Amino acid sequence: MKILKVIKKIVIGILAIVFFSFVIINTVLLLNINKYGVTQFGDLTIVPIKNKITSDKYQKGDIVIVEQRKLDNISIGNEIFVYKTQKTGAPIIDFGIVGEVHIEDQALSFQNGATYSEDLIVGEANKVYNDIGTVYNFFQSTWGFFFFILLPSFLIFIYELYAIIVEIKYGKEEAL
Repeated sequence: MKILKVIKKIVIGILAIVFFSFVIINTVLLLNINKYGVTQFGDLTIVPIKNKITSDKYQKGDIVIVEQRKLDNISIGNEIFVYKTQKTGAPIIDFGIVGEVHIEDQALSFQNGATYSEDLIVGEANKVYNDIGTVYNFFQSTWGFFFFILLPSFLIFIYELYAIIVEIKYGKEEAL
């Protein structure tokens, strides 16, 4: 019977380490969201591909790590990610191939004619992680945060409160 208690403690300890590691990582990602709604660490931006785009390199559900580029380091033909504002005012990320670089105007134009200011340039793709963008988007969403961080944390709190009450009432020998 004592071995089962030890195994139970080990399993609960491993689950707690995994859960709290997940909570810390997700919280760091959420705390580093920039004003455009994507996670950014210095010159690196995590761009989830939420919709079909005009490139064969990136599919819906991918995550692209984008490295920031200054206008001086961008040349014609580069594939660049930029911030764009929808008609509703919500920011999205656009992707295109550079057609012209306007150093004097601090802007660039894609081959399709769309022009973006240097402030709106996200950068160039550094790494691509296939098929984990959907999961990433869910965990970063309001419902994902609620179901995978807040709700389990609340249940852990209630369980610990219950364990404390049982220990106070019945003593250490009969506690859970």
